[in-house]
Amino acid sequence: MKNLNENFGTMSETINGLAKLGYTHDFNIKDECIVCHQTNTSLSPNDFQIDKVYRFEGASDPDYQSILYAISSSEHNIKGILVNGYGIYSDEATSKLIEKLETNQS
Repeated sequence: MKNLNENFGTMSETINGLAKLGYTHDFNIKDECIVCHQTNTSLSPNDFQIDKVYRFEGASDPDYQSILYAISSSEHNIKGILVNGYGIYSDEATSKLIEKLETNQS
């Protein structure tokens, strides 16, 4: 079985690989939290941790780049993923929340 330190391949292969490891929920940014609409859960940066970061670059378009976060919260017993673009497609709200989280973990 693969672990989080391994490269799964493409983004879709990584999403499928993480799902097999229990990262089955989809997170989205809302204000200064991440939310899971499947469970109606809202997590502040203190409520979750980033377990692994995967970066992907578009083979045909180097300007298209994305980042996938494997996220867990032991307090809420939930694991899932958050996908964000970076480079020219970066989502400012997501980037600010991730930056805030990384600052809190330092």
